[in-house]
Order: sequence, then structure tokens, then C-alpha cells
Amino acid sequence: MKKLLSCMAAGIFFTTISTLSFASADPLVGKWKTVDDRTGYSRADVMVKKNADGTYTGTIVETRAVPGRPKMEICENCPGDLKGKPFIGLPFIYNFKQNPNNPYEYIDGRVLDPIGGKIYKGKAKVNANGKHLTLRGYVGVSVVGRSVTWVKY
Repeated sequence: MKKLLSCMAAGIFFTTISTLSFASADPLVGKWKTVDDRTGYSRADVMVKKNADGTYTGTIVETRAVPGRPKMEICENCPGDLKGKPFIGLPFIYNFKQNPNNPYEYIDGRVLDPIGGKIYKGKAKVNANGKHLTLRGYVGVSVVGRSVTWVKY
């Protein structure tokens, strides 16, 4: 009986520890495959990291060609200092903050459209299992914009 209770206690302990460490993992941090909402093709992979100030930045780490279009290499339409920079290493999303009321939502960010060269306000939401991210870029209010879904590696 003591051995059974001891095994049960150990099982509960390890389950609790693994659940706590999984729950504390930041759902936005990691590598994401972008999916173009218009074509359905993946054009790039983005690595998202949490900065020391608590904001999040996503940087392009890989690009792909899609049928009928050349592979993206240089950001010809990007604004300011980003113009003419290679897509690899380009800060694609930045200044996102975790919503204090929902750990799966990120707000007040900026989204760069590297093809069109515009920067939009942004918000994002990771689904409950942490495998899909819905990123919304918009002008003014969230209603005027578009959403894309990314898949986590």
C-alpha cells in the first residue's frame, strides 16, 4: 500500500511539474510558417522572440517562391531604413505586447507588409493548443484590415 501511494504521489508531482513548465511556455515565441491568405501558399518563416522590454518581434528567417512569382529577396517597397534590405533578417512584426487579460492575445503591435511596403497596426491571437496564430493587420480600427493564419513548427 505504501509503495502504491508513493508511486501515485510521484506521478502527481511529475505531472504537476510538467504541466507548470508547459503552461509557462510563451505561446507566441518560436518559429512560424506564414500562409498567404490570398494564395494559400507559405511565402516565409518567421522567428518570434520576446524582447527584454516585454515586447515581441518576429524576424523573417526563410523565404520561398510561390508558383508564378519570384522568390522574395530584397524589400524594394519597404519604408525608410528597411528599403533595399534583404528579407532574411527583416523585422516583420514588432512592438506586440501580451494582453494582460488574455495570455493568448497580443496587442498594440506593428505589421510590415514586405511586398506592399506598408506598416499596419496589428494584433494577434494564438489558439488554445498553440499551433495556429491569427495575425490581423489594420488601418485605424481593426474592422478595416485583413487576417492571416500562421502555423507553428
